[in-house]
Amino acid sequence: MAVLFFLLSGEHPTLPGAELRAVLESGKYRARVLDTLPQVMLIEADQHCINLVASRCSMTRVCGVEIFNCDAELTEILRRVKEASIQDWIKNHQTFQVRVKRVRESSLELKTEQLEREIGGAILETLHGVKVRLENPDKTFLGILSNGKFVFGLKLAEASPKPFMERKPKKRPFFHPTTMPPKLARCVVNLARARAGQLLLDPFCGVGGILLEAGLIGCKLVGTDVKDNMVKGSLKNLRHFEVAPVGMIRADARKPPFRQVDCIVTDPPYGRSSTTLGLDPRKLVSNFLKVAKGIIPKDGFLCIATPKTIRISDIGVRKGFKLVERHYVYVHRSLSREIAVFKKR
Repeated sequence: MAVLFFLLSGEHPTLPGAELRAVLESGKYRARVLDTLPQVMLIEADQHCINLVASRCSMTRVCGVEIFNCDAELTEILRRVKEASIQDWIKNHQTFQVRVKRVRESSLELKTEQLEREIGGAILETLHGVKVRLENPDKTFLGILSNGKFVFGLKLAEASPKPFMERKPKKRPFFHPTTMPPKLARCVVNLARARAGQLLLDPFCGVGGILLEAGLIGCKLVGTDVKDNMVKGSLKNLRHFEVAPVGMIRADARKPPFRQVDCIVTDPPYGRSSTTLGLDPRKLVSNFLKVAKGIIPKDGFLCIATPKTIRISDIGVRKGFKLVERHYVYVHRSLSREIAVFKKR
């Protein structure tokens, strides 16, 4: 077990941390949250979990091993650097760089460039035989300023947002304006604790955004939609990114044509730009949750996104599900989503 740090994106107050915890749970890693700062989580866990987090999470930017954390005060930071066993993290004759990142809630008194120079100098004073290299160094030490604290450690992995940008809805062969952005779609898949090899269902698959992200992490996929053109468009998008579903079926989500799946992740139509075929959206999701309970196993997860006004958390609890967590996501002035994660009792 090691103390790990995770630098999270600041695009939402609760989703990045929730996604991180869900991925660790799905990977069956024992993890204990030691501290939570704005955009930073310190977790005690097996260091090998970093590979899973970096490859799965859409809202985690950097992962690494913590060396120390302290108050964000220059004298204290430099004292801790000199006292730390830096030699445990870098070998003789290796090269290194120091980078400092500031999150929005941190003080502006400390300058990141000054900190990088001062910390780098302190490491050079402490260790002999190591050199600074600003491009492609052997080791990168990262300091994070957040809420009056300074977290310092060795960076082990960094997740690039570029692949998500390459899968933006408008870059897919079949486009519909209501589809989830890729990063949010990956996040809701992760919130459902989906694992590679599990059979994941999206019963309102639309153009396949959720299925695509689930397929890219190794899930088996089945999608349904009541509209034939959506099923065909979803299949076209999946094939474009070389993701092969188990099945794509035109079907009413309230009458699923199969007996059991491992988990369900979905973003039902709201009746705005996507049709509910004249049904009240609240009644549609209520009827769906009633049948969903019969096709996921005990302790199976369901993650669903709906307009906040539907109050999906309340509906799910009334249908007998256990509410694990919920998050609210602002979309625009007239729409905020509620993302609810349920577990079958």
